[in-house]
Amino acid sequence: MKKILFIAAMACMASACQNTPKTPAIDVTNMDLTVAPNVDFYQYATGGWQAKNPLKPEYSRYGAFDVIGENNQKRINELFQEMSKLDAAKGSVEQKISDLYKMGLDSARLNAEGAAPIQSKLGELLAISDRSQLTAAIADLHHSVGNPFFGVGVESDLMNSNMNALYISQSGLGMGTRDYYVDESNAEIKKAYGEMLARLFRLAGLEQAEQAAADVVSLETRMAEKMWSNVELRNIVAQYNPMSKADFEKTYDAIDWPTYYKAMGIGDFDTIIVTTPSAVANVNELLKTASLDELRYYLAAQYVTAAASYLSDEFQQASFDFFGKVMSGQQEMKPRWKRAMSVPNGTLGEAVGEMYVAKYFPAKDKERMLALVKNLQTALSEHIAALDWMSDATKAKAQEKLSTFTVKIGYPDKWKDYSTLEIDPSKSYWENIVNASAWYTADNIAKLGKPVDRDEWHMTPQTVNAYYNPTTNEICFPAAILQPPFYNPEADDAVNYGAIGVVIGHEMTHGFDDQGRQFDKD
Repeated sequence: MKKILFIAAMACMASACQNTPKTPAIDVTNMDLTVAPNVDFYQYATGGWQAKNPLKPEYSRYGAFDVIGENNQKRINELFQEMSKLDAAKGSVEQKISDLYKMGLDSARLNAEGAAPIQSKLGELLAISDRSQLTAAIADLHHSVGNPFFGVGVESDLMNSNMNALYISQSGLGMGTRDYYVDESNAEIKKAYGEMLARLFRLAGLEQAEQAAADVVSLETRMAEKMWSNVELRNIVAQYNPMSKADFEKTYDAIDWPTYYKAMGIGDFDTIIVTTPSAVANVNELLKTASLDELRYYLAAQYVTAAASYLSDEFQQASFDFFGKVMSGQQEMKPRWKRAMSVPNGTLGEAVGEMYVAKYFPAKDKERMLALVKNLQTALSEHIAALDWMSDATKAKAQEKLSTFTVKIGYPDKWKDYSTLEIDPSKSYWENIVNASAWYTADNIAKLGKPVDRDEWHMTPQTVNAYYNPTTNEICFPAAILQPPFYNPEADDAVNYGAIGVVIGHEMTHGFDDQGRQFDKD
């Protein structure tokens, strides 16, 4: 279940993309003063920066976010290397981070293991001989690997945002979005996807690799045909379809739901919210009518593609050649240290974040940001008051919502507890990833029926981004985005309002866009 967050996606601005806190706030060499701004403003504003920053082979785009991201990766890598030198106590976050990092770096071990870490589970999936076995297999993958056929998770109830509810949503396409399957303009990408699946199946030792891949693509195409488009998924109201537990189980009867709930650790509940009813109904029908070969090959494909990035170089290359090169336009895989670092950075994100802010984010920056946000709230309030097309009643509601924004800056007031998450270097890298995924699933399911924790963060402090969350009416700016060119502690306010002010305003207006406007101040 995807969290409804409205996230910044900003391009490089005219202010210096490579500033350090000690450099000038505006670097005119990033501009192209040979071009008149009324002829080509983009070239005028960013031409110098573009010339100095050609697209790197490991990227499919490169801008201000990516520059900061590069700097952040170096910072985090330094933290990890320092940790790796310590004799960390077993069970400490330092031990978990450093061991997970080392496993990702250990190419010799990964290549020696080959497909061994996935053979047992893959064998179980390929041995499915009866539809009655599908529920347990789906639940097992949902619990620790991915979301084949559909996704189930706990989020705040859209009509009672103080409480958490259970949701079921469309999911399970290997290429993510329906258009890759149903739009003829994507035929070559779809062909390449099938070739990647066959390649992974061969690496895993499957004799009928080509036929298995063809079956998977065929089944996923039939799933995609009834899935909601990206445009339809912007209609939040249409996605709120609560059903009683009894009606839900009767309507979508291809799954043995009591068995599924038990395997997932889902306790008692009265209502489940179906976000995409027609897509879930289609999957329900396919689970009854698709051939058993298609179904088990599909589950095997979901498992192998999820595991590929944590296995040998051959698996990683096969995955990258499709997802990186074909789908994203990257020419080279990121270096191993970046790939290895991203895993503990995500898996133990807030533990890394706590270390990150202690070293890189002074309290004075948080105080200044709070003042910046407050001033921009005032400016937006004045703008709303001056509108001639909005009624007084609507203005009052807008002002009420704006004035009650929760503002989160830098890092959470309380940190996530990872004490029960085990990282064991005696197990394979993939097995540790599976166990971590299961830990997060249990953490999510445990929220069912409980009040929403409004102090929880949905990005880590070291994430270079920002978000607006409509169900809590909050705007959040992690520590990592609060560095040049977005925020420069050495620059005056004019520069910072022109840079991080754009990001702040971007997130504020999400509260009033086509989706945000569906939610009130609460």
